[in-house]
Amino acid sequence: MLSLRAVDHAPGMKKPDRHEAILQLLSSHSIASQEDLRRLLEERGWRVTQATLSRDLRELGVVRAPTDDGARYVRREMLGVDEDKPSLEALLPQLFDAVDGVSELLVLHTLPGGAQPIAEAIDAQSWPEIIGTIGGENTILIVCRSSQARLEVAQRLRAMAGRRSSPRT
Repeated sequence: MLSLRAVDHAPGMKKPDRHEAILQLLSSHSIASQEDLRRLLEERGWRVTQATLSRDLRELGVVRAPTDDGARYVRREMLGVDEDKPSLEALLPQLFDAVDGVSELLVLHTLPGGAQPIAEAIDAQSWPEIIGTIGGENTILIVCRSSQARLEVAQRLRAMAGRRSSPRT
């Protein structure tokens, strides 16, 4: 009987082989989206879901970072910034979408895949107004010390991203 379940690999190939294929593609192509990478993998015989591809990129330390040609997927060590981590100033203009908050809580929305590197970069800033961050795929919860701190952090993040202030936050 024919199985209709999604295939997350090429027959006979293992996860390390898929990771190697991803790294080879990243070193030989300028890849702007996960869909572009998925298509290139498919041309090599790999059929992967978006969830598998996101997990692979995270495991490989691949981030979407600004380049002269726009945001592209690169390995963290290729960035050469602060122990292989991109700076907040470099990430926000490329990955920032919106920020909103209430009370001491601030929610920063990013482009897909942008939350983890931005959350790490915010944590690395050690801003005294921030207690901590929790980053998902495209959303970061930022816990601030006060409502006033939330307003200041939101304004600083917008300025770093090159966005104007919003009356909502």
